[in-house]
Amino acid sequence: MNADVGFWILQSLNALQLSMLLFLLSIGLTVIFGLMHFVNLAHGSLYAVGAYVAAAIATGWGYWAGFFLAPVAVAATGIVLYLGLIRKMRRSGPMAQVLVTFGLIFVLLDLTRILWGDLPLAIETPALLQGRINILGIDYPAYRLFVIVLGLAIFAALAFILGRTQVGAMIRAGVDNDAMAACLGINVERLFFTVFCIGCALAGLAGAVAAPLLSVAPDMGLQILIPTLIVIVIGGLGSLKGAIAGSLIYGIVQTFGAVIAPQMASVLIYALLAAVLVIRPMGLFPTKG
Repeated sequence: MNADVGFWILQSLNALQLSMLLFLLSIGLTVIFGLMHFVNLAHGSLYAVGAYVAAAIATGWGYWAGFFLAPVAVAATGIVLYLGLIRKMRRSGPMAQVLVTFGLIFVLLDLTRILWGDLPLAIETPALLQGRINILGIDYPAYRLFVIVLGLAIFAALAFILGRTQVGAMIRAGVDNDAMAACLGINVERLFFTVFCIGCALAGLAGAVAAPLLSVAPDMGLQILIPTLIVIVIGGLGSLKGAIAGSLIYGIVQTFGAVIAPQMASVLIYALLAAVLVIRPMGLFPTKG
């Protein structure tokens, strides 16, 4: 019985770790969707860029240098993309946005191949987080616990900023009605730019965090894109509550589905997605806008 309880505790921790990794990636994308009304399919490619930058920097300067510098590098990439392309495409409609950002996926994919090659890269877990920590009788990898704590900390920080600060009130106003927010004196364009850069930085952070857990490969951005889109569709566009709820639902269904019904694991999440779209087409926690 104790072994059974320990097994389910282990799977619960695995589900939470996967959920927090998806949350780091999905929160930036869902706010960009909700605030800017921009369909950025290249968000997953920015995650891959973050992983590559973290791996490259870690080779010479150690993991923590890559951890802190990867979000900065991806935010800088986001600035270039915003000023050079995305700002001009914001009023072009969703179909043009999808086509352009879909093309960006392959541009960034080829750039990573040119810079780092096709072979997967590996990054070592930092020495501080290489051990295991006993939780309810289960020895769980310290680095995976770090991912869980980091995701929860960022969720708490974003909840405070969006719910308790003037900047958060401006962002919520922009999501609900950007035209009215502009009439009230909010610099919506600057707000859009700031949120886009923060979303890109969070994608880079997710890549840096995922690098020791996964192989850093050129197509990792494509592999994570569909789960991220599922998360934000289930949770609701532009919603912090929706991002965390969608991430938890995906992590739990994917992890426990693989344990309880391995043959159906790949189908369960899509069945859930279809059910949510039928019952609540706007997601579980959509924003009013």
